[in-house]
Amino acid sequence: MKRRQNLLLLVAVVLLSALPLWLVQKPAANADHPVELFAGADNQARDLIGAIDPDFQPWFQPLMEPASGEIASLLFALQAALGAGFIGYYLGVSVTREKLRREAEEANGAAPRC
Repeated sequence: MKRRQNLLLLVAVVLLSALPLWLVQKPAANADHPVELFAGADNQARDLIGAIDPDFQPWFQPLMEPASGEIASLLFALQAALGAGFIGYYLGVSVTREKLRREAEEANGAAPRC
């Protein structure tokens, strides 16, 4: 039973990962912009602001401009992975600290707090 459940979960994860990539439709070609399948909302926001106020000047410039979209995606994924790792580490430490605190209270004969 457990093996079948794990197999079904694995298939579900693969399908949820692969189907959006397979089913996404390529946007129509535009003379102003090259076709980018997985472009973020930053370019769309910049274009919309430019359409609303053509004289708009940004308040500041980026400190570093990635060499390509792939490197920008890599940096974003790295940032997400580091954030998820930090949150997972913090949760693990918190749970372990609470468990050790309860064990220490039980060993000392004190009533555990809730």
